[in-house]
Order: sequence, then structure tokens, then C-alpha cells
Amino acid sequence: MHWVAVPADRDPKPVRSFRSFTTDLHQLADWLAACGIQTVAMESTGVYWIPLYEILEQRGFEGVLVNARHVRSVPGRKSDLVDCQWLQQLHQFGLLRGSFRPTAEIVALRSYLRHREQLVKEAASCIQRMQKALVLMNVQLHTVISDLTGVTGMSILREILAGETDPQKLARHRDHRCKASAEEIAASLTGHYQPEHCFALRQTVELYDVYQEKIRACDDEIEAQLRELQAHCEPPATPRPAARTTKRPARNEPRFEIRSPLYVLCGGVDLTQLPGIGPYTALRLLSEIGVDMSRWPSENHFVSWMTLSPNQKISGGKILSSRTQPSANRAAKILRLAVMSSSRSDHALAAFYRRLAARIGKAKAITAAARKLALLVYRMLQDKLPYREQTAADYDARQKRRILRGLRRRAEQFGYQLIDATTGELLGAAVS
Repeated sequence: MHWVAVPADRDPKPVRSFRSFTTDLHQLADWLAACGIQTVAMESTGVYWIPLYEILEQRGFEGVLVNARHVRSVPGRKSDLVDCQWLQQLHQFGLLRGSFRPTAEIVALRSYLRHREQLVKEAASCIQRMQKALVLMNVQLHTVISDLTGVTGMSILREILAGETDPQKLARHRDHRCKASAEEIAASLTGHYQPEHCFALRQTVELYDVYQEKIRACDDEIEAQLRELQAHCEPPATPRPAARTTKRPARNEPRFEIRSPLYVLCGGVDLTQLPGIGPYTALRLLSEIGVDMSRWPSENHFVSWMTLSPNQKISGGKILSSRTQPSANRAAKILRLAVMSSSRSDHALAAFYRRLAARIGKAKAITAAARKLALLVYRMLQDKLPYREQTAADYDARQKRRILRGLRRRAEQFGYQLIDATTGELLGAAVS
């Protein structure tokens, strides 16, 4: 049931309940339209709000998605009837803050990508079960090759399922790019093959093949959705810059071209120029935040929504806590992973992370660097600015100048002078 409340002057019966069937949801929308309602506030409970939200959005209503935790402190008895009236009153006086939800087109792309991510996780669990079946047979193939699902590993597994157990014959399927020798592979394949474990291995490999097929089908839908979004955008005036790296996509990344439609979708901004953000990472990030940065009043609101900024709790002029809020924000997770993947690179963001990690620890340094990366994303999408990379040496030189300015200031306060030990030159004038 959906309980809905409108202002008392709009209808003689201002509180009504509707079933969750689609026909009833359309009746709900008809009643709101008859009451002259323009904006609707609703709680985001589970996934039950999504069909109603989408129907109201298609009918032209402005939805305000409210976090139930922000309005749960209601005095009196707890019931759906009381909740809907309380929400209506708070919304009428403008006391509710809506959660962010991208446009319908971006939401569709996000649904495909989240579904693909779940398929990849399921395929990874199949790989773990493959390894377990091999360990139970004391076949240590996964310890001598880096990827069990690579060319060498899958060829050997399929040959085992065909009934071949001779280690020497199985080792002949070694790919020429494999670092392990044929003798090491043969030694790892000398096991105790049992029919029950081979049966489990067979079904797991079949499941893995099914998931790979579903991932390819999902990639086709993502590519089609991306092309459809690109068709509604104007082509940028400037050509797309060259790629930062020529590395091949990772195994779990889509194989179709991502940079070109993303460049058009972002209005001539290439997010893959940012450190740690590849084409697939940029696609996942845009599916979570969209391309319209006007949804946030400023860059500080943007990083606060991502829960990457300090949440200061002040009482009596004293800061009690400044920890970041616990959150499951997917965009923040993507940026944190981007920082971790580029922590050893030669650019300013990595140097910033390494400096903070040595002082406050890696966890807090990752959050701080992810916040800087979020600011760069916001500025690029909001102002259509290209990214100009700074090297780690440039960052270190700037940090050195900042430290020297602080030292000169402190020396002047105490009436001292700074002298370069190498050249003997004064670095600052003393104040008497």
C-alpha cells in the first residue's frame, strides 16, 4: 500500500491509500493531478518507491526523494498514516531535502552498469569454486599460472572435463606467453581426480561460460544506450585529446569504444585524462553522477554529497568531531579506487596522497585525495575545462616553496634570518 496525503484544502479526503499495482499507481497520479499537486515528497524505502517515482516523473510531477532516516524522529505513534501526513507538512513548509537522482536516461545507463557489475561478481565466485574443486583434487594449476581463466587455464580445464588426466598431455595446452614452464604446469596437474569433484568443476565452468555470455549481452545494451545518449548531444567543437595510456582494457572491462561517446556526452571534456580514471571508470562515474553539475550549488556541495568532506560537529565553538560520514556512495567508491590504482604514479595527486599517507595514514589519505579528484571532476564538467596534469616534481617544488614561506615567516617573528647552506644567500630578512 502507498499512503498519500495532500493539503487539507485540496480535497475533502486529503489522506488516501493506494495499492501497489500499476493501475493503482496511475490512479494515484490522476488524483494528485486533480488536486493540483506539482511536487511530491516520498520516502526511499527499499526499491518499492522506484515504480511510483518513475510513473510520477513521466506524468510531469517533480519528485523529492527523502531519506527516511532524516525524518524518522516523529513524536507519537509510528504508522504509515502518520508518516505521510508528517511528510506532507514538512514538504509544504520547505523543510525536506531531496536526495540526488540522475535523469531518466542516465538512470537507465546506471541500471545496466550496476547489473553488469553484479554479473562480474557472480563470475568471480565461479572462479573461486573452480579453484576449490581443483584443490580438492590436489591440482595446483592456479598456483603456477597467474589467471585460471586465461588461455592456458581454460584450455586445460576443458581438456580435463573431456576426460584427459595425463599431466604431460594437459601441459601441451600451455600458451607461449605463459611464464610457467611446461614442467611446472605438468607437476601442478598431477592430482587425485575424483568423479564428484570433476562433476562440480564441470558445472562451475558451465556457469562461468553462461555469465560471460550474459556480460557480453549486457555490454551490447550498454553500448546501445550510450550511442542513444550521444545522438541527443551536440558534437564538441574541439577534437578529442590523445589517450593517456595505450594499455589494453582489463579483462572485466567492455570491449567497445567508450571514450568517443563519453567525450560527446560530457560536452567536449575528457575525464580519462584524470589520473586513475580510465574509460570504463569514467563511464561508471558518469552513470552515478550524470553530466549536469548544476544539480549541486557548488563544488563543496558536490564533495559533501559524496561524503568525502569532513563532517564537522561543533558545540560551543569547539570542534567535537570532523570525521567523514559513513556512506555507501558508489561514486565515492569509484574515486577511492582510482586514487589507489594511481598511488604510485608520477603526478601531483599521487604525490599529495603519498605525503598525507606518511603523516595521517593511508585510509584518510585516500579520502583526501578522492576529494581532490572529485573537485577536478566537478570543475571539468561544470566549466568545460581541460585537465592540465602536474607532475610529482612540480607538486614537490610547490610544497617546498610553501614550507619555505612558512619558515621565513616564523624566522621573522623571532628575529632570525634563513640562509641557504649551499649558496650562502639570505632566504628572508629579519625583523627587529
